[in-house]
Amino acid sequence: MNQAHLHLLLNHLPILGSLFGILVLIAGFLLKNNMVKRTALGLFTIAAITAIPAYLTGEGAEEVVESLPGVTENLIESHADMANIFLWVVGALGLLSLATLVADLKAQKITSAMYVITFAASIAAMGLAARVGVTGGEIRHTEIRSDATATANGAILPEAGAESGEDDD
Repeated sequence: MNQAHLHLLLNHLPILGSLFGILVLIAGFLLKNNMVKRTALGLFTIAAITAIPAYLTGEGAEEVVESLPGVTENLIESHADMANIFLWVVGALGLLSLATLVADLKAQKITSAMYVITFAASIAAMGLAARVGVTGGEIRHTEIRSDATATANGAILPEAGAESGEDDD
């Protein structure tokens, strides 16, 4: 198993953890159940913790794929930049989640406001998570790149070459 394998294995955890945390938090709000809301806080914390190894394996994954056909430095840098921002935002979400949990366990008056702030932060983190996932996917999945339409319309990209089997008449 190389760094690319590890990165692909780990990078889904903070993204899915953020998504499931949001869904569980919404359920907690709807059910007015503190235990369900606390579970969401745990999911956000796990998402923050798992973002660290996902980010740290990115450099090794870059070294594995940077010489592959169709992979460009621009795609990798775009993904790395978004991943760096997401790391900080999901880290802040994790810390905010822990602070909200402490406030909830101590039954402080500010707890309700902290849950709302945590929810807003989780939406921001999820938006970034989605963007990180897309930019990461674009590195090897040409079908989701913005230039995929040109390929579908008959343009030949550098990685397509003569294997397309189409005549140029």
